Amino acid sequence: MEKENKIMLPENEAERQLQYIELVKERISALSESAGRPLTACVVTFGCQMNARDSEKLSGILEKVGYILTDSEEADFVIYNTCTVRDNANQRVYGRLGALNHLKKQNPHMKIALCGCMMQETEVIEKIKKSYSFVDLIFGTHNLFKFAELLYAMFENERMVIDIWKDTDKIVENLPVERKYKFKSGINIMFGCNNFCSYCIVPYVRGRERSRQPKEIIHEIDELVKDGVVEVMLLGQNVNSYGKNLEEPITFAELLREVEKIEGLKRIRFMTSHPKDLSDELIQVMKESKKICRHLHLPLQSGSNRILKAMNRRYTREQYLELVQKIKREIPDIAITTDIIVGFPGETLEDVEQTIDMVKQVEYDNAFTFIYSKRTGTPAASMENQVSQEVVKEGFDKLLKIVQDTAREQVKKLQGQVKDALVEEVNEHDSSLLTGRLSNNTIVHFPGEASLIGKIVPVKLLECKGFYYLGEMTDFKVEEESYI
Repeated sequence: MEKENKIMLPENEAERQLQYIELVKERISALSESAGRPLTACVVTFGCQMNARDSEKLSGILEKVGYILTDSEEADFVIYNTCTVRDNANQRVYGRLGALNHLKKQNPHMKIALCGCMMQETEVIEKIKKSYSFVDLIFGTHNLFKFAELLYAMFENERMVIDIWKDTDKIVENLPVERKYKFKSGINIMFGCNNFCSYCIVPYVRGRERSRQPKEIIHEIDELVKDGVVEVMLLGQNVNSYGKNLEEPITFAELLREVEKIEGLKRIRFMTSHPKDLSDELIQVMKESKKICRHLHLPLQSGSNRILKAMNRRYTREQYLELVQKIKREIPDIAITTDIIVGFPGETLEDVEQTIDMVKQVEYDNAFTFIYSKRTGTPAASMENQVSQEVVKEGFDKLLKIVQDTAREQVKKLQGQVKDALVEEVNEHDSSLLTGRLSNNTIVHFPGEASLIGKIVPVKLLECKGFYYLGEMTDFKVEEESYI
């Protein structure tokens, strides 16, 4: 960026990026005029809720500089916000890049960008440089706040722009955001992870834990509520360790107490919780709260102590069960969901049976089951005794059946009850129905008008359909503006 000294950019990072937004806006305006039409942009998200929140920031900046957002990858600017937790996510990106190359040859205005966790892997960057040289911009997880500056660099250079940081302690917020929903939003409260589970690439691509200042989080949520948000999801790789690295340490439970005080906010969700860091204080705050949703995502990963130790999870099955029993004793109406990996190096069918036993004892409301994916750079990738696909499939299929059967039984317990549901959208399969989400994260479909989107309404749960309900709304008076 040789021209930077002539531009006289401010030192404050947020103000600096707003200045770049104005510079890129001028470029997009000129290109749109040249093309004889507005330029379009498409953001495609792979991965977790944190990626989804990052994509809202990318979308906000793209809209601010003058692009018209679209869901079509035939846009003038396409950005893939990538995930690298499992190898199939990487392969999906490579496959779709091939299709984009064909589109780019037909559109002289088209630009292609890649960002997110996958871009923090050195071998990925080398592969893209060699096999996908038509990509215009690559950046990682630590410098997303520089997106406008990187767009400027992309337009100033004829060659691929690559801006990857190995690590950072910098957090920059207060940049434009285009939210997917008007009535709910994710909030990053921290970034990175210090746990280094032996199978997980996340600490290497997202860096060490960095917590945002509580006053900044509260201010952001307060502004969102003023803009119509009724539900927030507090996001972090391990929210239970929030605040430990701040100059004035604060616990996650203390942060939740402050968030609860925000007038107009109706629901609070959070993820993800690491079992080893879930405190009695947090359980008590959840128990007493009128706003924290009755849903806790508590990854187990394995029910075998031997495998848990090899995974570096730092708890035993006995400690996990004791924690769950305590949570359920204090919060009887809580729904607990989890993540489970099958096929970790050295895992036997006997280990899988121990995991199945845990599923039966905990009685999860849902469980996300994954086949172990070997990630280069993690300790597990070099472990001996990688499990054959035949053994993995046998264990996975058996576990999945128990998970599904257990979840159905848990969901069925609500039948006939009236529960509050946040109306999220018109049902995509039947436009006469609305789709809502209960506090415990169960989905319910029921007749209603689109004007109710964004409202919390009472719904009687009439018919359990396995993992969701059909219901009907009880008496409800609309007094506020709706968000469609």
